Amino acid sequence: MRKTLLLSLLVPVLLGIFGFFPVENKKKNFHSDHEREYLKSMLKAPRVPDWKVHVLEIDSNILFPTGKVCGGCHGKDSVGHALVTTSGVDVNIYDDWRSTMMANSAKDPFWRAKVTHEIMANPEHSTALQDKCTTCHAPSGNYQAKLHDNKPHYLLSDLYADTLGLDGVSCQTCHAQAPGNLGALHSGAINFDTAKIRMAYGPYEFIFIPPMRQFVGITPQYGEHIHDAGICAGCHTLITSSVDLDGHPTGSTFVEQATYHEWLNSRYDQQHDNITCQGCHIPRLQDEIIIAANYQFLTPKYPFGVHELTGANTMMLKLLRNNIDTLGIRALPQHFDSTIAATMRMLQQKTLDLSVSTTSITSDSATFAVRLQNKAGHKFPSGYPSRRSWIELEVVTADGSSLFHSGRMNPDFTLADEDPHYEPHYQKIVQPDQVQIYELVPGDVTGNFTTLLERAHVALKDNRLTPRGFSLADAAYDTTRIVDVANDPDFNHHEGVEGSGDDVVYYRIPTKGYTGTLQVRARVWYQSVPPKWVMPMFAFHSPEIDFFHSLYDAADKSPVLVAEKMLDGIFVSPSPTVDLKQQWSVKLWPNPTPDGKVYLDVKNAAIKDIKAWNASGKLVFQSGPVREFFLNGEPGVYYVEIQTSRGRVVRKVVR
Repeated sequence: MRKTLLLSLLVPVLLGIFGFFPVENKKKNFHSDHEREYLKSMLKAPRVPDWKVHVLEIDSNILFPTGKVCGGCHGKDSVGHALVTTSGVDVNIYDDWRSTMMANSAKDPFWRAKVTHEIMANPEHSTALQDKCTTCHAPSGNYQAKLHDNKPHYLLSDLYADTLGLDGVSCQTCHAQAPGNLGALHSGAINFDTAKIRMAYGPYEFIFIPPMRQFVGITPQYGEHIHDAGICAGCHTLITSSVDLDGHPTGSTFVEQATYHEWLNSRYDQQHDNITCQGCHIPRLQDEIIIAANYQFLTPKYPFGVHELTGANTMMLKLLRNNIDTLGIRALPQHFDSTIAATMRMLQQKTLDLSVSTTSITSDSATFAVRLQNKAGHKFPSGYPSRRSWIELEVVTADGSSLFHSGRMNPDFTLADEDPHYEPHYQKIVQPDQVQIYELVPGDVTGNFTTLLERAHVALKDNRLTPRGFSLADAAYDTTRIVDVANDPDFNHHEGVEGSGDDVVYYRIPTKGYTGTLQVRARVWYQSVPPKWVMPMFAFHSPEIDFFHSLYDAADKSPVLVAEKMLDGIFVSPSPTVDLKQQWSVKLWPNPTPDGKVYLDVKNAAIKDIKAWNASGKLVFQSGPVREFFLNGEPGVYYVEIQTSRGRVVRKVVR
């Protein structure tokens, strides 16, 4: 009774309060009318081919906004509040993206020239070729035409007149992908859910939605799948239909690239280490970062993905930077400088490990082992089959005379001793005109090397370094095959165990009666557009081919030095044969060691330096020439590397 009476008195009071303080039911605006009109005016621009138009009018008829529109909030913050690290480094998304190969994929002059090369070789396939190639190089334009405008094809002529297409692989190409079928699609098939295509999936669960929805017409939404490597699969797995020299279908297919499948066939896939494409190409910072400018009240997010989107194509990045105005590129030179620097770091720090050791010295020769181990989550090189890497090994005498030189370059960056067809894979190199080149070599129906992708019928060779964990028994092996390395037991096998991701090449160097010391220098080079890949195309003429030819002739075509190692002071003489395994030795004791103290005995060689790692790969000890040291850490297995004047030795020690 009392509760009823109390409630009857309380309700009128509450109604009076709500009546006195009116409730705001209108949609909340986060800008003044003046600000809204200004921002709307900035977004209004006609859909015309003029590359200088940076933004579009965003309405329901446009499925994909351009990157410039996103850059309004996710670009450089003039007051330095948003998109900077705790140490003040600018990591804004728009500037990082716009100087990448992805942002400029539709303006890439090599790609445009190559498409017309394919068309001129098989003109009856022109429409299908252009439509297929633009699905990945101009996805916003292609899918806008298909999903909204109901066009059957999207051609180069459409692209050249389309601001959306010219935006390349822009923000929504990745962020609008629906979670279904990730990893199951390939060859330009991208899963855009038309009912939700105006959403931008991101990695954060708590999102401030109104500004992006109001001004861009895109609704940000949490999507766990944005971290999935399958986001990349639609374009980074390309399977082509093969034709013969007359353009007739052969009924077979060719795996032009399978970077995603190479990742599946590695230890980095979701079932093992789960280091996805994004983990390396959009590296994460643990800094707390405000991810949008113009809103002082936003809370910081972490981790933050730095949109470097680096690959390995420094040659093309330099060409783009040097022809910004000619190509109609929106990035500035300093943006390209940043992307090129990040690409160099990727190539030189995260691609492979290189080591060189002496295996034997006889009265007439010396043999050296060059070992490469792939650190990438896919084959190296990967992607478009023009890309290749090779070993240059030079041996010089004490007076600087060259005794042996494999893999030497000509001034035009061709390889002086390369076979004009293709160089086979080697386990042992015994003469300087043999060179180890890691590459995919497409062959046509006659078994000849071809640079025309439609004519690619079979892989004549694929000895690209496999990722760690790579297996012939993996379900993805049918698209990631190793070809023409059957006689090399070291390839992807270290001490007989498959999946090492490495290769060892043995160089037997004739010493020609020389007495004295030798210096051995091994280099690994990377080349994205070798001359042998473009010369057949330059025999054809189209506006795109001739234009690229002029840019290519003026470009810096020098390959990238990925890694370099040297052995010095190797003594040889025409004395009787000596087996180094008997001539010198390395001993560690006690093993196991009860307290971590280890003694080292090296006979007939000088100790240079010592390093030790625990089983997790953490460096626990490093020193110059010492005879005893401690393995500091928990009990377990440790790996000790001893560099000597006679070569490198690795021993396993148990504590």
